[in-house]
Amino acid sequence: MSHLSRRSLIAGIPLLLAACQGRKSAPISAGLATLADGTPDYATAYAPVTDGGFSLPGIQYQNFDPKFLRQVVVYPSRHPAGTIVVDPQQKYLYLIQPGGRAIRYGIGVGRAGFSWNGEAEIRFKREWPKWFPPDEMIERDPSLAKYDDGQEGGPRNPIGARGLYLWQGNQDTLYRIHSTNQPSSIGTNASSGCIRMWHQDIIDLYDRVDVGATVIVLG
Repeated sequence: MSHLSRRSLIAGIPLLLAACQGRKSAPISAGLATLADGTPDYATAYAPVTDGGFSLPGIQYQNFDPKFLRQVVVYPSRHPAGTIVVDPQQKYLYLIQPGGRAIRYGIGVGRAGFSWNGEAEIRFKREWPKWFPPDEMIERDPSLAKYDDGQEGGPRNPIGARGLYLWQGNQDTLYRIHSTNQPSSIGTNASSGCIRMWHQDIIDLYDRVDVGATVIVLG
């Protein structure tokens, strides 16, 4: 290398470093608009919505602890971006993002005797899916036998607007991440083991995750 070219290379290093430092990763969004004071616009995020031809009611988010509202949080994790981590004790679902952050959603989880933990993957994604009550549920409540062939999708369907179907290997766990027609159950132990979310939140999550994504349910 000539003396001149070496000098040119050295002179260019600060410009190269400046260019690298100037490349900032895109901010992580929780799909929320921002009000003039910089706070999230939850009134819009949880407003009534029409989806798939169905009218979904708004969420009275003011009646809930703000910690259960959708938000970006600091959440260092050994799991790669795109992984879902469910914390049943805290009633949170985390969608891991780059840079030690996550999008956090409030959830409802299984009541006593119906909780579970472990690792699964999303095998299927469905919009307004049919609901098939498990045999065990029909045994507990024989009136559900009328849905043995499935209840058509809709706001009265327990799975609601979206369903993420959790499998372990070639075995269907029969557990789902889905929305609920009982919005007051978010932040509580109320389900038969499935992970409940508000309609507006599951629609947001559904659009962010891929089939094959790993789901970790903490013990």
